[in-house]
Amino acid sequence: MNAQAPIEAGPLLEVKDLKKHYPVRKGVLQRVVGQVYAVDGISFTVGHGETLGLVGESGCGKSTAGKSIMKLIEPTSGEINVAGKRIDNLSRGEMQSVRRQVQFVFQDPYSSLNPRMSAGDIVAEPLRNFGVAVRSEVRDRVAEIFAKVGLRREQMDRFPHEFSGGQRQRIGIARALALHPHLIICDEPVSALDVSVQAQVINLLMDLQQEFRLSYLFIAHDLAVVEHISHRVAVMYLGKIVEIADKRDLFGRAQHPYTEALLSAVPVPNPRAKSQRMILKGDVPSPIRPPSGCRFHTRCPYAVERCKAEEPKIREIAPGHHVACHLRGPDA
Repeated sequence: MNAQAPIEAGPLLEVKDLKKHYPVRKGVLQRVVGQVYAVDGISFTVGHGETLGLVGESGCGKSTAGKSIMKLIEPTSGEINVAGKRIDNLSRGEMQSVRRQVQFVFQDPYSSLNPRMSAGDIVAEPLRNFGVAVRSEVRDRVAEIFAKVGLRREQMDRFPHEFSGGQRQRIGIARALALHPHLIICDEPVSALDVSVQAQVINLLMDLQQEFRLSYLFIAHDLAVVEHISHRVAVMYLGKIVEIADKRDLFGRAQHPYTEALLSAVPVPNPRAKSQRMILKGDVPSPIRPPSGCRFHTRCPYAVERCKAEEPKIREIAPGHHVACHLRGPDA
């Protein structure tokens, strides 16, 4: 199976000021009384052969961002470019060619596979839909893809309920791989799996990336997994990206207080090691009525008056290290 050669000029994926707002309706007439600011103006890039980890606690908008990029849900505004081509304004029909380049691996390996289709048919479906293989070749192509993800040819005729969770996720990865995409958006692909199986799937993704020079947008809340697979990491809080950096810089010299809090909560695999846990006060604010100024100021132990009134812009404070915090940078 030969991977397509990606276009090298510029980043593979470029997202500019992406927003996804959901209307809140009330009353008999279902009038719009507010908005849920699920994703509220995020920007980032993913290079060729690169993995960008997108992390944050549940409800921060990271999965919504991934689905908006793929246009599984329509973004409210913003610009999305894939291999230099703008796709956010494309119609459903025009998106067909883009879907060969961008594929999706879903979080739940149980509900993301059609229980009425065999594993072989699930992986063959994109091949048939896009006409990339003649009928006589499809089964051999599927068997080849199965081998790439660690499944056997004789398993092609089995149905999803006959596989374990890890094997089902391998089928999901095989389906995403079938069209030789350039970018795969992985929406928490190992969160529903046992720890030992998580390692197998993560290593599989890394091997496939090296073989086919794939790019990943890897959405997760498990920082240990993100550190293992990612080249760069973006941290989201309440619909906003608050920090983006190379994984070594972020895990070694985190600059945003929210990132510090996330890292302090990671268990240390050493009972004798002492770690200083950063306890955040209060709950995550409602995305319907986010706080003014910095959205993290209601829980931040370092917040000052400026944080309550002025929203910080994300800026580069060191080469490749961007952070949205008034307390970081030359004018802090």
